[in-house]
Amino acid sequence: MFFCLMLGIHGACAAAIRASSDPVKEERPIKPEDKEHWAFKPLQSTPGNKGIDDLTEHSLPPADPATLIRRITFDLTGLPPTPVEVTAFRDAAIRNPNPALESLVDKLLASPRYGEHWAQWWLDLARYADTDGFEYDAERNRAWQYRDWVIDALNRDMPFDAFVQHQIAGDLMGDETATGFLFSCPDMPDLNNQNERRHVLLNDIATTVGAVGLGLTVGCAQCHDHPYDPISQADFYRLRAFFDNTVLTKNSKPLGPAVRIFNEGIPASTVFVRGDFKRPGPEIQPAIPRVFGATPPKADRAALAQWLASKDNPLFLRTMANRLWQQHFGKPLAAIPGDLGHQGEAPTNPALLDWLAAELPRQNWSLKRLHKVIVMSQTYQQKTTTPTRLTGEMLRDAMLSVSGQLNLKPGGPGVKLPLPKEISSTLLKSQAEATKDVTEHTRRSIYTFARRNLRHPLFELFDRPDAQISCARRNASTTAPQALMLLNSDFAHSIAAKIAAQLNEQHGSDATALITAATIRCFSRQPTPQEIELGQKFLQKQTALTPDFREALADYCLALLNSNEFVYVD
Repeated sequence: MFFCLMLGIHGACAAAIRASSDPVKEERPIKPEDKEHWAFKPLQSTPGNKGIDDLTEHSLPPADPATLIRRITFDLTGLPPTPVEVTAFRDAAIRNPNPALESLVDKLLASPRYGEHWAQWWLDLARYADTDGFEYDAERNRAWQYRDWVIDALNRDMPFDAFVQHQIAGDLMGDETATGFLFSCPDMPDLNNQNERRHVLLNDIATTVGAVGLGLTVGCAQCHDHPYDPISQADFYRLRAFFDNTVLTKNSKPLGPAVRIFNEGIPASTVFVRGDFKRPGPEIQPAIPRVFGATPPKADRAALAQWLASKDNPLFLRTMANRLWQQHFGKPLAAIPGDLGHQGEAPTNPALLDWLAAELPRQNWSLKRLHKVIVMSQTYQQKTTTPTRLTGEMLRDAMLSVSGQLNLKPGGPGVKLPLPKEISSTLLKSQAEATKDVTEHTRRSIYTFARRNLRHPLFELFDRPDAQISCARRNASTTAPQALMLLNSDFAHSIAAKIAAQLNEQHGSDATALITAATIRCFSRQPTPQEIELGQKFLQKQTALTPDFREALADYCLALLNSNEFVYVD
């Protein structure tokens, strides 16, 4: 402990690494103090009918209608509102603010665009991609079926406990497509030693289930007892044992895309000494980590799923409530959403986190209802001092949307987008080929082909995770290449040219009308007099530098697309 204090670490300090030759026999017992960590305790109750606004400070004035509709529309659908929607909401909000807002929220939650947006949140957690990764990065021709399942389940507001349970044991519940969650991991089908391949896959599955469902780094216990949390190496392999009969690898045979149960040829469930697949240790039975209580006899994956996503599992509820708050407000209540254990940070507002955690089952596990509770709060509707940057997918979709080009066709195999020559020239021909039907190239980003070894440049620059492991929180970097991409890429120039052509056709060369229409499209608000004056001067100056007025207007539109107000949401 002294060493930790010298380093300025005031949280839990690691015990000596225990990599036993008999992880079961030498397993440390669970002590009462192991259950005293804040995240493991029962939810604290909130007296009366208190809600979000009773548990937070919301001293800032409310956001204006234009800011609010843009914020809520992006939050719930990942797309900007249309000029018609902005005008209608502004007029309705002037007459009756709350009914207008509630009507807007209900409409957005009922839209198919809702599931298409929120699915990406879950796919990040599921480490979803359409390829294997590693050297050959082979395609998974049916992986998209799991992606479409997630979108559909969210759109029909499948109860969230059932949603999570089906990811783990859907094949035992008549819904095997959902178990694509387990097999979304990277894989190397041609690995020389298939026993090693199986070992790696099962470790990844157990690690991901623990990370996503419990918000804990259980994977740290693959080779030794967890140095911070009360999870032993044997606990890890007991959790893994729930999945042992789902993975029976064969050379060069790809995964899934859905789980099936094997009844023959499955090795006995054991711990592996120091995580070495060549050193199987004592046999074990499937069980949840001991710190969370006893496991019923002969429990299977369905029992694991029911325990995990249960109103009686406070860690699961806190984990999911924390992530939901993060998606709406840009930062979680507990700062490290992928680790609520001893190495994580306690929530800044524990009462609010526990209230949200309890509210999910109180809302009959409806994510849509909980979304509505959050966005209808005064806390959410107040002005913000910390704008949130759009993700790469949201940015691309917004650009297509404001240019009137977004193809809203749902579902199906992933669309392969054209790549810049400097990238495609370095790839195998099969990896560089774009989908032949060019109308597919403007579909929503959720439906684009997700290659593990090569993310689309726009997505990579704006911090899309690589899908090697579960991602609980994306980075939100600000770099020079982002600006260069938005200013110079063929995609950005084509979007700006499309907007300019449409506006020119509608408003001719009326600079005031053009600037007003462009501002409403891109920013969901009217321009200020100063912006109109600056825009007129820009168009006048740029017209003298370009072949014609439309190109000058395209440059103006490009400037709007490159502005902070377009890339960020207040």
